Amino acid sequence: MPTDNRVGERDRAADERRRPLPLTASGVTLDIAGRRILDDVSLDLAPGTFTALTGPSGAGKTTLLWVLAGALGPTSGTVAYAGSHLTDRAAAAREGIMLVPQGIALVAPLTARENIVVALMVLGVPAKEAHHRADTALEEVRLGGSGDHLVEELSGGQQQRVSVARALALRKSVLLADEPTSELDASTREPIVALLRAEADAGAVVLMATHDAWCADQADAEYHLDEGRIRRVR
Repeated sequence: MPTDNRVGERDRAADERRRPLPLTASGVTLDIAGRRILDDVSLDLAPGTFTALTGPSGAGKTTLLWVLAGALGPTSGTVAYAGSHLTDRAAAAREGIMLVPQGIALVAPLTARENIVVALMVLGVPAKEAHHRADTALEEVRLGGSGDHLVEELSGGQQQRVSVARALALRKSVLLADEPTSELDASTREPIVALLRAEADAGAVVLMATHDAWCADQADAEYHLDEGRIRRVR
């Protein structure tokens, strides 16, 4: 269970979200090398909700997250946040849309803490506050004693948790997490999913792609993607 201090951190996170508004996809298709990857996908993701995206490998889950994050432009259809169409990754990032990619997206020569602190300072967060946020986030993902470890000294699961910690520390309005528990066992996946739940409770739009049925069950809603087509499960 989070301490009162961590609950306070979550309350401040909600206060700092600039515009917690819906993220929508309307009739999105994506063709790559003559193959249709996404086929008429529409989603309406409300702030304060935690949504699971499920489906088999190769169904297009990662591709959809990248399109929602502005990293891939659709062949047709639109992605919009707060009513404004997103045209590229830079614009999406400015709007507070955070993508946590599958695999390791950390800077190897840096420590776990530095990977978080540098990302915060780039956004103008003062050094003292950046270190405080980094330490708090590492504690939340149960890596409080690993902040000074270089990325290469961490296991794959630990690196994955550092990526999640960085996303938490950045306090974005939209969090798109691609298989955030894929390398974690049951004892560590549960707190990670609880933290994503807490981000939604603090006002963020949270979308998690997952193969894990237990993780999907923790979300408010579930969409299933298969061969590029999406349907709502619940």
